[in-house]
Amino acid sequence: MASVTFLDGQYRALVRRKGHKHISKRFKKEALAWAWARDIEAQIDAGTLRATIAGKDTIGQLIEKYRNLRAKTRPILDTSTEHYTLKQLTRTLGGVAAAVLTVDALLGWAAERRDEGAGPYTINMDLSKLGTVIRYAGEGLPDVIGAARPKLSDLGLIGGGGLRERRPTDDETVRVLKWLAGEKGQKYADFALFGAITAMRRGEVAALKWSDLDVKNKMVSVLRKHPRKGKVLEVVPLLGDSWALSQRQPKVDDRIFPVHPQTMSKYFTEACRALSIPDLHLHDLRHEGISKMFEQGFDIPHVAVVSGHKDWKHLKRYIRIKPESLHDHGTHPEKPPSPGSRTSAASRPRRSSP
Repeated sequence: MASVTFLDGQYRALVRRKGHKHISKRFKKEALAWAWARDIEAQIDAGTLRATIAGKDTIGQLIEKYRNLRAKTRPILDTSTEHYTLKQLTRTLGGVAAAVLTVDALLGWAAERRDEGAGPYTINMDLSKLGTVIRYAGEGLPDVIGAARPKLSDLGLIGGGGLRERRPTDDETVRVLKWLAGEKGQKYADFALFGAITAMRRGEVAALKWSDLDVKNKMVSVLRKHPRKGKVLEVVPLLGDSWALSQRQPKVDDRIFPVHPQTMSKYFTEACRALSIPDLHLHDLRHEGISKMFEQGFDIPHVAVVSGHKDWKHLKRYIRIKPESLHDHGTHPEKPPSPGSRTSAASRPRRSSP
């Protein structure tokens, strides 16, 4: 029989059947708990839930097996997006028995991820990685991911990345940074501003160490994704205010910005909600940084040095030029200003034509 009880702020669904181990899962909503429990009972009645597999491996154990498999050929780096995706899956699904993972359970999981602030594209990427884990480490398990995709898509819980057009206004940037500094601490505001100036990914900023800095040349070594080589170390100039931002951080850790990437995203989302700023994500600051560099006269090779892009096809997806910005320079400058500069168009020195 199935039961649902409210424990520690969540609804715990429990299914007891003769010949099967007790199967349970927790949900934030009672309706999701009952839907999951009834689905498990239906599988048992239909004979599709195999008692020999149920409870043998959890999703968390499969993820660990997958990491071990990868360690033999292509290790997953602690600074990679893949690493954080697997950590996210372990946190949200790690305790679920892999053999009883159902479509309804995935619907509940996706709804919870959405409530945490994850968008359809992010949930879709998490789901894809979960499918990879099950395919390689969960031999004999049914393709529940494939079965869940149509429903998840119809409900708008998963979707493509599309082409983001969103850039923060100057006012929005100032308000978000002020909120972060006041509510969470100055290091979070500095993290966000540093990311906006340098156009670095959140994981790249969070991984920077004091030992990575080249003080003489005002540069930093960044471990970045490469389309063919995996991870490569690149030297990036810290332009504009980004150098000063790095130097004013207290040396309390071996990292310059001792902040977890997911925590930074969470706080940024909280700031936008508190300030009623719609449809703005932390990653949009990378778009902002790249777009500003082009607006200030940098050409493709120079922007690519800062952003780390190896292909114009991928770099151009980040460019959102504001038409009015073209009035600021007219002709291409010989020495474009640094992208962190706070000087206004009126106060900038005139530039001569090449």
